[in-house]
Amino acid sequence: METKSTYKAFRVEENEGNYISTIKEMPFTSLAQGEVLIRVHYSSLNYKDALSASGNKGVTRNYPHTPGIDAVGTIVSSESNKFHVKDNVIVTSYDLGMNTDGGFAEYIKVPEDWAVKLPENLSMKEAMIIGTAGLTAGISVLRLSENVKPEDGPIVVSGATGGVGSLSIAILKKLGYKTAAITGKETERDYLIKIGADEVIMRQDFEETEKRPLLKPAFAGAIDTVGGVILENIIKSISPMGVVTCCGNVASPKLDLTVFPFILRGISLIGIDSQNYPMTYREKVWSKLSNEWKIDRLTETCTEITLNELQEKIDLMLKGKLKGRTVVKLDI
Repeated sequence: METKSTYKAFRVEENEGNYISTIKEMPFTSLAQGEVLIRVHYSSLNYKDALSASGNKGVTRNYPHTPGIDAVGTIVSSESNKFHVKDNVIVTSYDLGMNTDGGFAEYIKVPEDWAVKLPENLSMKEAMIIGTAGLTAGISVLRLSENVKPEDGPIVVSGATGGVGSLSIAILKKLGYKTAAITGKETERDYLIKIGADEVIMRQDFEETEKRPLLKPAFAGAIDTVGGVILENIIKSISPMGVVTCCGNVASPKLDLTVFPFILRGISLIGIDSQNYPMTYREKVWSKLSNEWKIDRLTETCTEITLNELQEKIDLMLKGKLKGRTVVKLDI
């Protein structure tokens, strides 16, 4: 391990109900328990990180804390039989960045079971453009594609300018699916077409207020990232034997539905939880994301920042004004 005794981290501290972030020098003795010590090269910004950085106790219970649910880097010390010094690894989900200090730091220490070897066909930066958002998108596409094929009809994607939504569209495009993107941002129409959407639907046009048990079938399947009324109307609009995956609840965790879409049309609703997804499937999805599912011009779809620029991007994300992926470069 390097001889330095401290490392830089983006620390969030609680002060009389206010949450303040600063870049601090942290002692290595503050690192969590785990078999592998990793020199972080890149992290990425996710909505869960923004919640953690703003004091959401549903994500992070105790402060001071270092957010960052994604990290990629090189192992500098290992007590693991699975990983060795100089191995490049990805760490996403589990408890990283939630109640265990996360990837917005130059070093992390984690259990060996949290790490995946960086695929040969992915750079570290590409791995973090994908990150938890891409892993979630990949799992969603995997489950969807088991039952719905490109020839069955278009796939609708909600929250389309967000990390999971935009990466889902790009992967689906790669696999030959037609996609319809739901967004509340009229100004992002060209962006959505550029990343692969065949149609853009404005959110207000999809939020029907009249409560009908079924709507006209329009899509063979869906990837929903927002929940609430949007998910309700997606489910009502799916063709017979279609599949809907859901992974988010930023609009609402509640659904007001009848069972008719499931009984009369035989559709399936599949929940996606990438945080605790089994490792065998994680490795399968990462392999696909680095090979046949690898998105063209992946590095063009992100903004790269440093720790010093992180709070500004967090504020934008909480206001719903951030699009695509934001990666954080640590090895500067």
